Amino acid sequence: MLPQNHATVTTTTDSAENAARIAEALVDARFAACVQIDGPITSRYWWDGKVETAQEWRCTIKTRSQRLNDVSQAIRRVHPYAVPEIVVTFISNANDEYRRWVDEVTKD
Repeated sequence: MLPQNHATVTTTTDSAENAARIAEALVDARFAACVQIDGPITSRYWWDGKVETAQEWRCTIKTRSQRLNDVSQAIRRVHPYAVPEIVVTFISNANDEYRRWVDEVTKD
């Protein structure tokens, strides 16, 4: 198995504007090579002891594993939620050109 040097991070937020702020913070700092925003989506979840339903926007963040701490901290800084979703999925297989691009864009 290849080392898991690349990952996607998923977060959701309450507006297209907040999703754009998250994407801008991550891409401009080179913590992420790309942030894709999709939505609106409908989320149903437990919060404060009751079931809520909300319209949200999802950010899918492409980065290197070495940047995960930077990504997490940046999301927490600009995210409006008290408990933001920060879910990491390691990429076990991707084409070489894509990996090189992510590496180049997210250099320290």
